[in-house]
Amino acid sequence: MSLMQLTKKPDAVMVSGKGSWLWDEKGKSYLDFVQGWAVNSLGHCPAVVQQALAEQGSVLINASPGYHNMPSQRFAREIAAAAGMDQAFLCSTGAEANEGAIKLARKWGSLHKNGAHEIITLQNSFHGRTLATMAASGKPNFAERFLPVTPGFVHVPPGDLAAIERAITERTVAVMLEPIQGEAGVVTHPKGYLRALRELTESNRLLLIADEIQTGMGRTGRLFACEHESVRPDMMTVAKGIGAGVPLAALLAREAVSCFVSGDQGGTYTAHPLMCAVGSAVLHTINQPAFLEHVQAMSARMRAGLEALAADHSTGAVHGAGLLLALSLPQPSAAEVVDAAFERGLLLNAARPDRLRFMPALNVTSNEIERMLTVLDSALGCVSSK
Repeated sequence: MSLMQLTKKPDAVMVSGKGSWLWDEKGKSYLDFVQGWAVNSLGHCPAVVQQALAEQGSVLINASPGYHNMPSQRFAREIAAAAGMDQAFLCSTGAEANEGAIKLARKWGSLHKNGAHEIITLQNSFHGRTLATMAASGKPNFAERFLPVTPGFVHVPPGDLAAIERAITERTVAVMLEPIQGEAGVVTHPKGYLRALRELTESNRLLLIADEIQTGMGRTGRLFACEHESVRPDMMTVAKGIGAGVPLAALLAREAVSCFVSGDQGGTYTAHPLMCAVGSAVLHTINQPAFLEHVQAMSARMRAGLEALAADHSTGAVHGAGLLLALSLPQPSAAEVVDAAFERGLLLNAARPDRLRFMPALNVTSNEIERMLTVLDSALGCVSSK
């Protein structure tokens, strides 16, 4: 195979998808509760995305970043307003958005905080795979894979506000965190933590950067996870679900910290009209009370079902919010459960050796959740009997 080996994959080759389902080249169907790691917010091949691609693709695909285009202006205005922000840098990936946030914070620090440049992040966090975002991430030994490590990041334990306070020095410019740590295994912070952190950063004149790449766009039952504690950060990064399967991301910022000037930031595919047309269509679909109420209802059904399975199989607790949930296992058998589920036509993710992660389409149905629970029950039983 000519593709570089980046991650272990099953041999099946996927050829088509619709909604919550994928089919491989042999015609086998799979119920997808991974959805590209929370990317396919509306499932596979949603009509709203197909329509946006077809309509915009017949008019203008790429004007180049050197010129204005209408879809990017519209989407920037819409996504910034929805997040309570003022300006947007539109790009392709979450790592690119987080890299932009790091740059913007350091530029702000150089202009307004005597050159402060260090960013406090949390242990076990994940912010991307560029050299800077790997250094920002708190995954053990993650950044050390490609030495030397990019400097300027201080990692503290999650959920520990006092640790952040102790880490603040005259070099500190910002605190960056995920409202829920997705790649760490769907780890939530204590209630009130985000609100208290917002107060701490304001009192110390620090920027607060919310990485909503996995938690944003309705994933937790609100449009953005920060809304659960009525927190408005200084910057927010969004990706994954905003494109519903196409490469789209954004760095959103308040006017007071938007200090980039010409030449500071850019990219070949920034503010791409085709992707931005999709972003507007997806945002309009998700940011509706009825849609978010559906996410909340399906979350309650899935959580109840997982808790019932946990009781039946003597596993651990259910974690997360909305349709970003995880199930702890008593043994490091998550990969085995994923394999057993795959054989039975169910796609799951092992976020940690002892934790399963569930990221279905936000428009998943109750019948599909019931099907997932039935297959998971069988997979858990198969693995525990070995």
